[in-house]
Amino acid sequence: MRVGVLTGGGDCPGLNAVIRAVVRRGVRDHGFEFLGFRDGWRGPLEGLTMELGIEQCRGILPRGGTILGSSRTNPFSIDGGVEQIKDNLASAGVDALVAIGGEDTLGVATKLAELGVDVVGVPKTIDNDLSGTDFTFGFDTAVNIATEAIDRLHTTAESHHRVLVVEVMGRHAGWIALHAGIAGGASAVLIPEQPFDIEALCRHVETRFETSYAPIIVVSEGAVPVEGGDMTLVSGEKDAFGHVRLGGIGDRIASEIEARTGKESRAVVLGHVQRGGTPTAFDRWLATRFGLHAADAVAAGDFGTMMALRGTNIERVPLSEGTAELKLVSPEEYAEAAVFFG
Repeated sequence: MRVGVLTGGGDCPGLNAVIRAVVRRGVRDHGFEFLGFRDGWRGPLEGLTMELGIEQCRGILPRGGTILGSSRTNPFSIDGGVEQIKDNLASAGVDALVAIGGEDTLGVATKLAELGVDVVGVPKTIDNDLSGTDFTFGFDTAVNIATEAIDRLHTTAESHHRVLVVEVMGRHAGWIALHAGIAGGASAVLIPEQPFDIEALCRHVETRFETSYAPIIVVSEGAVPVEGGDMTLVSGEKDAFGHVRLGGIGDRIASEIEARTGKESRAVVLGHVQRGGTPTAFDRWLATRFGLHAADAVAAGDFGTMMALRGTNIERVPLSEGTAELKLVSPEEYAEAAVFFG
């Protein structure tokens, strides 16, 4: 059997670990031959390929990014895109696909599976917002990077008696902000699921200064205020999946705090630093297990499925289950942590 592999969407620590595991299990245990598709769905759409075997996967386990490249190409937004993918897969002799990606990449995989393409999915997103799996790889790395940044910012905030607003990724789900905020001892965490009251936040800031403590506020890029509750955008331009580019909520909040309280406030935007570089041990472990089980799913002919972490087990769930809805922070989970932010 000849199996294609692609990685789509934003790059993420652990992608190379999945590729390595899929190839090793597939070649050694199932006798598969592999073909790498370059740059996400653009690969099978335009016939962009690379050789992919055990040799190409040596030494990539600790590397961030993806050796296959990525893009946000959506074949369903291109006239004749689906037919072109089917034709290119047939021309390349590819019998099945392993698609590694998040909501958008696996959403395409779900539609293709419904149209008869043999595809297996591996969930990937640092936002940890895919339903069907307890955790996605890349999330742990992002949280660790954000936590280290918050740890470092405490000392400079205290030295200068400043408010520091740390903006982290999280379009619709606040998992990174919540986990990093708890781990880093933040004074407040603002997430998309819970619109924030800027007046209450400013009162909290003043209370913290009364106890000679310089507050650190962690905010997801998609967080919105109760009043004027629109996401803060870099621009209104949309990508192929209809997403606008977010950014600037940290500066917006810092400016409001300084204007309302008179306390010097600065914003720190972590941005793409969160998803670059070496994956943590947990993400390497999880990504490797996902890859091993994905290769087994192909061998079993169990297509239209996605690998999922349930407890400590890797299970196969329908692709549609992973992309049907976003996994969001519940009010109960947020309330559990709020005792540290008051």
